[in-house]
Amino acid sequence: MRGTFLNLGSPLVAEVCALSGFDWLLVDLEHGFRGEEALVGQFLAGVAHDVPMLVRTESAERIRVGHVLDLGAAGVMFPRLDTPEEVREATRHLCYPPRGDRGVATYNRARRFGGDTRSSSEVDDELLCVVQIESLDALRNVEEIAAVAGVDVLFVGPGDLSTALGVPGQLASREFLDALDRVRDAARGANIAAGILWPDLDRVPWLNEQGFSFVSVASDSALLRSVARRASGAVT
Repeated sequence: MRGTFLNLGSPLVAEVCALSGFDWLLVDLEHGFRGEEALVGQFLAGVAHDVPMLVRTESAERIRVGHVLDLGAAGVMFPRLDTPEEVREATRHLCYPPRGDRGVATYNRARRFGGDTRSSSEVDDELLCVVQIESLDALRNVEEIAAVAGVDVLFVGPGDLSTALGVPGQLASREFLDALDRVRDAARGANIAAGILWPDLDRVPWLNEQGFSFVSVASDSALLRSVARRASGAVT
């Protein structure tokens, strides 16, 4: 599955991306331009074209996770979780009691303003949980993290992970490729998906062959810049 990150905060850009064939879109609140107040417009643009809308939260705080879910996120990407204990706590925020500690409110957008007939358990089961692997601690604990109930995707943040490995931006280095292998193997062992953000579209088939099935092709701003530079004749 291919997606892209949305960091411009624009509903129109979200709609362009939704019309471009991506399997999913992810609004980036960690590094993106706007905050939670801009989510609904982007959600509406994506869902209008049957594209699931995910959110990378700024943190794994319960209130942040619950808010984006109540607004209608189809899943959450968690940055900077380094231990299975942290991941276990974060996954609880995705679920209603008794499985988790998400606040029980049925009058919000995600629950059709009171018109949602699904059970709490059904809602829990439909949400996607993506955990980033982007530090040395997370890499050391990756097998245990993958085994945490509720985790659906292990997602490599290449910039942070390559930097942590001492090879910043060197995505063809032996150190980084070995780390990719370990993340993929951990995901396979837990029967979940491995994912990654990658700047180069031409390498996506190779990533798929390596076992990374949940791939983000750059971001809205990076894709726009790349095409704009080619159109202007500038050297990329």
